[in-house]
Amino acid sequence: MIRTLLTAAALAPCLFQSAAAEQGDWLVRLRGIVVAPTENASDVLPGFPGGTVGVENAVVPELDFTYFVTDNIGAELILATSPHDLVGEGTLAGLGEVADVMVLPPTLTLQYHFNPNGKLRPYAGVGVNYTIFYSEDASDSLVNAVGPTAVDVDDTVGVAFQLGADYDLNDRWFLNADVKYIQIDTTATLNSGGAINTVDVDLDPIVAGVGVGFRF
Repeated sequence: MIRTLLTAAALAPCLFQSAAAEQGDWLVRLRGIVVAPTENASDVLPGFPGGTVGVENAVVPELDFTYFVTDNIGAELILATSPHDLVGEGTLAGLGEVADVMVLPPTLTLQYHFNPNGKLRPYAGVGVNYTIFYSEDASDSLVNAVGPTAVDVDDTVGVAFQLGADYDLNDRWFLNADVKYIQIDTTATLNSGGAINTVDVDLDPIVAGVGVGFRF
């Protein structure tokens, strides 16, 4: 029994040592995120003055990879895709959902890690995203109101800002909390049998998440 306790005591520093990241390390994180657009949209013109759209939140998984260029500086690639409903507002409020779309905004940030050798390691980052919109579909309510409608949302490029922190569980695994603000400004085009309407939408979502990570 004494020998077992002594062995456990000897191994404890190895089991609970910091997962401190250093130059050349890779981190992989899996988060659950809430994508909350802080949208600002124009009227749907020229056909619906006074009518605009709002964009619903989404909850999805997110995967990211971080490579440490130095002990303090990391480059992170963030991958996630989220479904969003566009709902009518103003004079279009009676339609409810008017369309839905999938959003894929791969984002690359350059991060500064403030305490690379600590158990708690906060970081801040800034970067760029290229947002791809796909699987755009008009809702039944919109089709019933104006006829068959093709929806197209322009891909876009914007900046991203990030704050987060990692907290060690052992020498490889850690917990993570992260929040990002991503600039996504786009234009949606509605083609209803040749009648063209457009709406400018600044999605600009706040993306907040928690998850777990692994260092190798």
